[in-house]
Amino acid sequence: MLLATDKHPYYIHAMDTNFAFEVSETALALRRAFDRRAAEQDVTRAQWRVLSFLKREDGLRQVALADHLDVEPITLCRMVDRLEEAGLVERRADESDRRARRIYLTEKARPIIEELRRIAEDLIEEALAGVSEEEQAGVRGVLARVRGNVAPAAAAAKRRAS
Repeated sequence: MLLATDKHPYYIHAMDTNFAFEVSETALALRRAFDRRAAEQDVTRAQWRVLSFLKREDGLRQVALADHLDVEPITLCRMVDRLEEAGLVERRADESDRRARRIYLTEKARPIIEELRRIAEDLIEEALAGVSEEEQAGVRGVLARVRGNVAPAAAAAKRRAS
């Protein structure tokens, strides 16, 4: 297998035609660019996902939040620990199940979430410079179909694992 000399060392020429590889590399580039821009907020991308999701659905049970974010509950627990130490979230007892805890945003988190949202919007605007609305709509349509094609298989695998 020959490695291309004008690309990254891990680059393999056959990847040029691999749709999944292109999607993955694009997502990785966007994540890295976001991380660089958001570093001054002292919140990691993973923590931002937690805060952003809670902005939409505040007060979720910790287990449900882990499921929504597709992370293991213990992983989320550590993220929430750090966010709680920073004063950005708080855990409260679930009134209907004393064993469960619900996660809520604090007022301190709201301006940080808004700043991170602004950073993300600016990044997307820059990333899509020169890409027409029609092209964007076309790509979103293709990606939605791809997700639709793989969703049944993912759901079946999840059922088998349960």
